[in-house]
Amino acid sequence: MKIALVDSGLGLLPAAAALRRLRPDADLVLSSDPDGMPWGPRTPADIAEHALACARAAAAHRPDALVVACNTASVHGLERLRAELEPGLPVIGTVPAIKPAAATGAPVAIWATPATTGSPYQRALIAEFAGAARVTEVACPGLADAVERGDDTAIAAAVEDAAARTPHGTAAIVLGCTHYELVEDVIRAAVAPTAAAGLTFHGSADAVAAQALRRIGDRAAAQGSGGLTVLRSGRAEALPEAAAHYREGRLFAAPVPSV
Repeated sequence: MKIALVDSGLGLLPAAAALRRLRPDADLVLSSDPDGMPWGPRTPADIAEHALACARAAAAHRPDALVVACNTASVHGLERLRAELEPGLPVIGTVPAIKPAAATGAPVAIWATPATTGSPYQRALIAEFAGAARVTEVACPGLADAVERGDDTAIAAAVEDAAARTPHGTAAIVLGCTHYELVEDVIRAAVAPTAAAGLTFHGSADAVAAQALRRIGDRAAAQGSGGLTVLRSGRAEALPEAAAHYREGRLFAAPVPSV
């Protein structure tokens, strides 16, 4: 069994780690775009093009499923990827976990990139799944880039800025960018003083990993070798050094590039 994941950069690590925990035997293809990142400031059409290029590079390795492990790429490129690759290759998008976060009706904040915050896609999800919960959209400029670099000072500054714009009494935070799941502990510490008791966090990695295995269906019974292929703008390389800055990245320490 082989599963590919696509993101501009290290945001694919949380879903990859979740898949590794669920199926240690699964062969993984991690396809990112260091030459084209960041994707957020690009136009929607350009984001879709870059995501599609990463997906095509991954598809050449004949995976059983492809995960778009990026909220921004899912917003702007999922339809194009599915139109080109399905039904031969199941494509799984990443959706902010608004529904479980809003289940209690308590106040929710969605931390996301500026490209996703306020988008019709996210607003539609809020309208459909938030119910009576009060939802605040919190744009986090610079946070994904800082996470990509493993820059603790810049991470702390971006998190502090977003925390200051997160309403007092927030009971749940939706991590609406996959990069943010890598620094959940930093976000928790920054928001906790003004948050409601029992603050909960809602990422997408576990749900996306489970959905990928469901989409594979009977093919999930096939054993893999637990191999790892890293593609960076289509080139077979090792993970960047910044990956080791995070627990999820350390699961894939020192991979040997394969083709």
